[in-house]
Amino acid sequence: MGIEDREAEGRFDYIIVGAGAAGLSLVYRLNQVGLTDKRILLLDRAPKTTNDRTWCFWEVGEGTFEPIVFRRWEHLAFHGEGFSTVLRIAPYRYKMIRGADFYRFMAQWLDAQPNVVRAYAEVTAVESEDDGAIVRTRDGQVYRGAWAFNSLLLDPPARRPVYHNLLQHFLGWVIRTPERAFDPQVATLMDFRVDQAEDTRFVYVLPFDAHTALVEYTVFSGALLARAEYAQQLQAYIHDCLRIADYETQHEEFGVIPMTDAPFPERRGARVINIGTAGGCTKPSTGYTFQRIQRHTQRLAQALKATGRPEVAAPLLHRRYQLFDSALLNVLDTRRARGRQVFTELFARNPPQRVFRFLDEDTTPFEDVLVMSSVNIPVFMAATADAMRRRLSASCTARRGL
Repeated sequence: MGIEDREAEGRFDYIIVGAGAAGLSLVYRLNQVGLTDKRILLLDRAPKTTNDRTWCFWEVGEGTFEPIVFRRWEHLAFHGEGFSTVLRIAPYRYKMIRGADFYRFMAQWLDAQPNVVRAYAEVTAVESEDDGAIVRTRDGQVYRGAWAFNSLLLDPPARRPVYHNLLQHFLGWVIRTPERAFDPQVATLMDFRVDQAEDTRFVYVLPFDAHTALVEYTVFSGALLARAEYAQQLQAYIHDCLRIADYETQHEEFGVIPMTDAPFPERRGARVINIGTAGGCTKPSTGYTFQRIQRHTQRLAQALKATGRPEVAAPLLHRRYQLFDSALLNVLDTRRARGRQVFTELFARNPPQRVFRFLDEDTTPFEDVLVMSSVNIPVFMAATADAMRRRLSASCTARRGL
């Protein structure tokens, strides 16, 4: 049966639900590995055209989406507890991709892919069936495929006491000043010179040029703030720390990212694979997601090309990073130590390249020891023990079927 016949019957090889970072990255990589003979449906509620988000990440060399990287920095400022420095991060570069640029790039690329069909509707169900997957929409459409890849948060993890459940929430302004106010060569990764209010709070500053920058106020906590408080804190930081009195706000972005070690289900039955945040691609301890999405979608595409099945189980040794994430979340959640202190110790006592490798889950066990010994050891030993106790409790509860 040819591609056209399958489309006429509403049948596809792959159905991708959600055309955000995860869905678009997956369809791009499927074609990159040579699966251009597969009929792919890309399904979302509506076309994405606005600059609704910004993705930042560190990377060595040039990545898949290098043509649309908006800005790059090789120097990062850090202001912590009694410690301030400018980090030279080579061979890494800290990169920024704007949502609008990503969507535009992908829309132009999709126009040239005859094996990809785009459709727009509200998805109401994504389910496995006998030998495939079925997707239903509110307008009554039914699509079937051999596999479905879902980026909608249809099965959010339960907020159970055995897990840590924090949020990373932020308000950012792109501001422009009449006078030179920024060094375009240096971005501020974390500035903790703001009132912590018993939480972990910092600002990062990403300069586009000498007059323009994204200034973002970020909080790690269990609950959101009143919307006005984010704006008040941003105004205070711009005036008191950046010493800027005259500026105009050109763009605003607000976001909430889950920081939880509760497991996100990898599948919805045998034939539906979760991707993106729904598939656990958000780093629990930092909220960084974009590069984890790239690694996950690349592994899925390579597995499909090699075996016809998206089987990408993580190596057993790699799972140690889950415990590291839980330990840090435990420290922040229980306030065993202040977040400002923890991140200051990490960057004051380690080269930034080692910290980046650790957060990328790409360190050797010896490097893990170096990183973990650079923070408050008794505090993190207690946090690790508590996190392991919680994991054991969750495992026992699951076995009992509760």
